[in-house]
Amino acid sequence: MLKDLITLGVGGALLAKERVEEELKELIEKGRMSKEEAEKLIEKAKTKGEEQEQALKEEIKQALKEVLEEMGLATKEDLEKLRDGLQSK
Repeated sequence: MLKDLITLGVGGALLAKERVEEELKELIEKGRMSKEEAEKLIEKAKTKGEEQEQALKEEIKQALKEVLEEMGLATKEDLEKLRDGLQSK
């Protein structure tokens, strides 16, 4: 389910990107925007998108940690502590 949500989000972002590029191309052709301005706008949007992607990844990571804690499942760190404790005996 999570994979489907991520795929849906990526698909939507790609569609939006294509639509924006088409609109910018039209603006350039009509002389309402220079190619350089369009490139700067695309780069700014790309940077913003990357920042939002990173923030979303962090939110998902935190949510998953909380779910694991609520379920009482052992984490990698828990297992390593247990292993280290057993090896020292």
